[in-house]
Amino acid sequence: MRVRSSLINIAAGLGNQIVITALSFISRTVFINSLGIEYLGINGLFTNLLTMLTLAEAGIGSSIIYSLYKPVADNDRDTINKLMKLYRNAYLVIALVVALLGLSVLPFLDHFVKNSSVEHLTAIYLIFLLNTVTPYLFSYKNSFLNVSQKGYIVTLVFTLSSILSTCLKIGILTYTKNYILFLMIDSVITLSTAVILTVTVNRKYPFLRDKVSGGLDSVTKKGIIKNVKAIVLQNTGSYFVLGTENILISSFVSVAAVGLYSNYKMLIEIGRTFINQIFSNMYHSIGNLVSKESKDKIFAVYKVTLLLNFWLYSLFVILLSLLIEPFITLWIGPDFLMSGSVLVLLLALFYERGMRNSITTVKTTAGIFHQDRYAPLIQAAVCLGVSITLVQTIGIAGVFIGSLISSLAVPFWTTPYFVYRNVFQRPLTDYFKTYFIYTLAGAGAYALASAVCHFIPSNGFAELIGKGIAGFFTVNVLYIALFHRTEEFGYLLGISRTIIRRLAMSRKVNHNMEG
Repeated sequence: MRVRSSLINIAAGLGNQIVITALSFISRTVFINSLGIEYLGINGLFTNLLTMLTLAEAGIGSSIIYSLYKPVADNDRDTINKLMKLYRNAYLVIALVVALLGLSVLPFLDHFVKNSSVEHLTAIYLIFLLNTVTPYLFSYKNSFLNVSQKGYIVTLVFTLSSILSTCLKIGILTYTKNYILFLMIDSVITLSTAVILTVTVNRKYPFLRDKVSGGLDSVTKKGIIKNVKAIVLQNTGSYFVLGTENILISSFVSVAAVGLYSNYKMLIEIGRTFINQIFSNMYHSIGNLVSKESKDKIFAVYKVTLLLNFWLYSLFVILLSLLIEPFITLWIGPDFLMSGSVLVLLLALFYERGMRNSITTVKTTAGIFHQDRYAPLIQAAVCLGVSITLVQTIGIAGVFIGSLISSLAVPFWTTPYFVYRNVFQRPLTDYFKTYFIYTLAGAGAYALASAVCHFIPSNGFAELIGKGIAGFFTVNVLYIALFHRTEEFGYLLGISRTIIRRLAMSRKVNHNMEG
């Protein structure tokens, strides 16, 4: 049942991502041509600023979701309702706090925006703030769908709303070039989507509207409070590592530089989002697994996800390294390229963070929040110290060097340490041995794919697609040759065969019905 639920959610997520990716390119092209690179930089900057304010959420949702896995698995409706009531009340308070914090930033906007001619900054920022606060009023219901392994419903609603939103925004940019009206579309769509999902959850799970008598037991309360305190520290540290890049670039370089970086980030994030559609939809299944199964079973499933994680992230790193610069040149022109060193750093960060996906999923679903609560703060201190020092001497590359050094200094080893010690009860050297073997295989795949693709020009989109296809098949053929004898590959192959068999049966049934 867990595998089936994951597959449904993954299929829905990937379908959503294909549609959204196609629309995002059209939208980004129209945006740049209509408004210019500075508005693109403002988009990224205000997103980062408001991400900082959402630290008020600080992991309350993550802690309550973790507490929901067992009662959902046991169908304990009384405990579910008590947790959901707590979740709702907490998010109402969070919405108010984020709104107040957001308003308090208004007098200081000019300090964050360097070398910009964008008008109506205050109005633009307030709309961003509105779009940040609104989801808190409804998101607790969406989370219940995910915990119940019905995330495909959320995905479907968001896909439809994203298509509508993007089409409307493209029309507005084309005919009016009005950025404020462009942003207001998000406000309307965000509110409408939230209402639709809330109504859907209420109809599907009517017991969630039952009146709750009494409160949570003291053990559950203490567990939530303990985890929230830990996640506050973790989220704060994580923000200063991942959420300040645009602020640093805007403050020490320029808003236009944020715009240049945002194009690279968008392309890399497309790869990350495609992969996350698989792993985020497996996340709640793994949470269910951790709450019920033995450590040996959990470890066996983890090894499968680690191979899949490496396979996908290394494949995207290789393809992006081969295609991203010629694609940007063909798409919007060579003036939007950044230095090759920046691309290398961005892909190194993409790979390092991505390779932690599997181990982080086990850590979070196992409720390991308290033990490494200070690690993100240490990482943040290293990141900001190195980044601020280097950005003033070597420019934008210094920001990403700081991020990479801080990642290798802290979470690269602390995350697997706590999982291997507390969940798997195995030596940490096993993790790094596997990591080294996989990374060596990835380096070999890059060398081979690069050699093959060297003979294919990038003079047009057709040649670029040909180069991508050649790189894709080269990497996958090599990985199949290297890993086809492993248990993990056998497990993934079995799932693939099941999917193909079910699709074939479904097609046959449809054909018979039509006949």
